[in-house]
Amino acid sequence: MSREAKEENQDTTQIEINDSEEKDNNAPSIPDQQSQADDPADEEPEPGETEPEEEEELPPPTPEEVNELRQQAAKAEEFYDRLQRQVAEADNLRKRLAKEKQDAVRYANESLIEQLLPTMDSFEMAMSAVRNADDSTIDSLKTGIEMVHAQLRQTLEEVGLVEIDATGQAFDPSQHEAVSRKKTDEADEGTVIEQTRKGYRLRDRLLRAASVVVAAPSGE
Repeated sequence: MSREAKEENQDTTQIEINDSEEKDNNAPSIPDQQSQADDPADEEPEPGETEPEEEEELPPPTPEEVNELRQQAAKAEEFYDRLQRQVAEADNLRKRLAKEKQDAVRYANESLIEQLLPTMDSFEMAMSAVRNADDSTIDSLKTGIEMVHAQLRQTLEEVGLVEIDATGQAFDPSQHEAVSRKKTDEADEGTVIEQTRKGYRLRDRLLRAASVVVAAPSGE
């Protein structure tokens, strides 16, 4: 190859290199993907996430609102004081009723005992007479005991005691207690022929059933 051909070939190669460098310089630059990924400002929020909202600053209360709040606070304090007084009154009432109930149970027989005191005095007088009795005072002692018995019965009847007289009456299991049966032809079957212990009622309430002997047919 001649010298001129070599020089022409070198010039052509140099032109191609220059054209390649110009293309590289004119090509658009590619941004750094790693730097974009690390930039939190470019991150998009995930679905369902909302950005925090700034708290809205409330305006200061007006004088009218402050006055209304003070009035409501005063009413609340008044209601609380009233409630405390009512609770205290209810507690005092409960204690008073409990004491009255206790006293009523404790002193329920006060009136009856007070009415029986004269009878107790009469019994003491009769016992004193027995200790100093002789043959001449037996009749007077008997009379005194009968008077004491009558006085005691009258006192108990005044407070509602009723004596059950079962003799000659048909046997009544609600008022009589049969202690035995006796064969007899003098009374119908089921008739009370003897009363061994008296029964008593307090007005309409049975206190003690009368103990009785009931007639039975003589053929049994």
